[in-house]
Amino acid sequence: MLYIKDMFYFDEINGKKILKSDLLEGVTHFFTTRESVIYSKEPEMAELVEHNRELIKNFLKVDELVFPNQTHSANVAFTKVGKTEYPETDALILDNNSQAIFLNFADCTPIILYDKKQNIAAISHAGWRGTVQKIAPKTVETMNSNPNDILAVIGPAISKCCYNVGDNVFNQLKETVDDFTGLYSQKNDLLFVDLKGINARQLREIGIDKIDVCPYCTSCDNDMFFSYRKENATTSRHSAVIRL
Repeated sequence: MLYIKDMFYFDEINGKKILKSDLLEGVTHFFTTRESVIYSKEPEMAELVEHNRELIKNFLKVDELVFPNQTHSANVAFTKVGKTEYPETDALILDNNSQAIFLNFADCTPIILYDKKQNIAAISHAGWRGTVQKIAPKTVETMNSNPNDILAVIGPAISKCCYNVGDNVFNQLKETVDDFTGLYSQKNDLLFVDLKGINARQLREIGIDKIDVCPYCTSCDNDMFFSYRKENATTSRHSAVIRL
C-alpha cells in the first residue's frame, strides 16, 4: 500500500522560513521558501540570495553547497568532493558528509530520496519532461538502492488544481504508470494532471512504500513559493536541500 501522509511542517533558519517533513526526521533536509531563497537570476534578488547561501552553508556546516545545471533531462550524477560543475544534470546523489546538495524548482516536482541502509541521499527534478523519462525511479536505480530502504519526500510543486496540459503531454504522462486513476481531471475541455501524484505512483510501482507528498501548490501558495507559470517565467526558485 502506498504510504502518503502529510507530515510537512515549517521551521526556521535564523528567522528564515523553511519547510521540512517528519518522514525524514533525523536527516538534515528542507525546502526553501521566498524568505530563504538561494537561487535567482533576478538582479534585485542577488544580495538576498548570496546572504541566504552563506547563512545556510554555515547552518549545514559544510564547505561545499553544490547544485547542478538543470535542463529537464533525466541525467543522474554522484557528487564528488571538490567538483562543483554538473552540466545537464537533473538529479544529484550524495554519499559524503563534506558537501550539501540542492536543486531548484518553480512548479516542477522536487523529490528527495534517502536510503536509510546505505546512508545516501538524492534530489531529483521532475518537470513533465523528467516525469515522462521517469527520473525518480532512474535515480533510485542509480543509487543501487533496495526500494524497501528508501524514504521519499515530494516537495511543493504545482498541483492538479492548477496544472493544465495539452493532449500530447497528457498522453506521455499517462504512459509512465500502470494505473492513471485519480491522477487527472477534466474541466471545460481542459486537462489537469497531478504531477506530484504521478511521481509518487512511479515510485510506488517500483516498490517504495514510504512517501510523503507535500500539500502545497506553488501556484495557489505563491506567497510562499515561486511559480514559473503564475509569475510569468520568473527565474527565482525555491530549493530542495539535503546533507548527510
